[in-house]
Amino acid sequence: MKLFQSIFGRGETLGRYPESLIEMATERAIDLTDARLRLVPGYRKRLRQPVIHAIDQVIALVDAIPAPLAASRDGYRDDFRLAALFASGEEMLQILGRDKGLRDCLASAEGPGAGRVISLLVARREERNILGMDLVGDQVRRDVAQVSVSFAAHRLLEPNESEPECRRFLKRRAFDHVLVLALAEITEARVERADLQRRRDLLQRKLRALKRGTLAFGAPNSGQADEAGIQAELDTVSAQLAELGADQGVLRTHLGVVADRLAEAEHQVWSEELPLCLGPMNIRRDPDDPSARQMVFQELRDAQGQRAVMLLLAIAPRDLPPVEDFVAAAERYL
Repeated sequence: MKLFQSIFGRGETLGRYPESLIEMATERAIDLTDARLRLVPGYRKRLRQPVIHAIDQVIALVDAIPAPLAASRDGYRDDFRLAALFASGEEMLQILGRDKGLRDCLASAEGPGAGRVISLLVARREERNILGMDLVGDQVRRDVAQVSVSFAAHRLLEPNESEPECRRFLKRRAFDHVLVLALAEITEARVERADLQRRRDLLQRKLRALKRGTLAFGAPNSGQADEAGIQAELDTVSAQLAELGADQGVLRTHLGVVADRLAEAEHQVWSEELPLCLGPMNIRRDPDDPSARQMVFQELRDAQGQRAVMLLLAIAPRDLPPVEDFVAAAERYL
């Protein structure tokens, strides 16, 4: 953690970092993907520029997040985004107060005296087509096709009393997420390789048995046809294994995956503006509709298709309702 507090610290210059920190970041990339990559000669040199590029990208990503928005009852009334994310100001404070990350932060040594906590709120946006009531002209009509927008799975990331510290940990999280995506690709390749190797071994055994005559129950012609079919399938599987790289080249292939994902970090995790025009019930409206509330979210996306809207929040612990102790509540009824 001290490593990334240093890399993503104050006054960093994009693309220019101390060599010791670049080396430590490289080792973190190895630790989070495949520790055996240290066996590949020159792995540090191979990862140097990709690591620097990825650090640049996650710094830019997090620094672009706007200043914290007050997650208070007044803030709820004043900002359409909070009103879209939560049904009411009270619900907002209840959901935030139940968040485990925030509770852990407040329970830490620095937490009890915190006047405010900064954290990134993420939530999954869901849209569905519905039939509802709507005012068309001067008439209320039923069964009008509408698009309902809702938000679920609210979660607070990296709550911290200090905004710079919160952003610092968010940069570390974004860097790690790029590595998680690289690990997923490596794992998928491992599973594919293991499956192909099993199929290849099975086909080879079948082919040997067929040539010995132990599977040749039919006429010679049908046996020859079977042998040709098995050989063709074996050739296909062998070619697929060759595309994944020879056994001795697997680690180099994995190193290439890590380097490539870091080198294209901006295509692995990024944010886009998400403009929405919603009515009071979170129904999509045209921008010229009198009931439309126009707002712009930032939506976090990754290469696996995951996406979540995000807002940096400033939360005053004193505004949060007390968290109910469900164990104590249950004991009262026993």
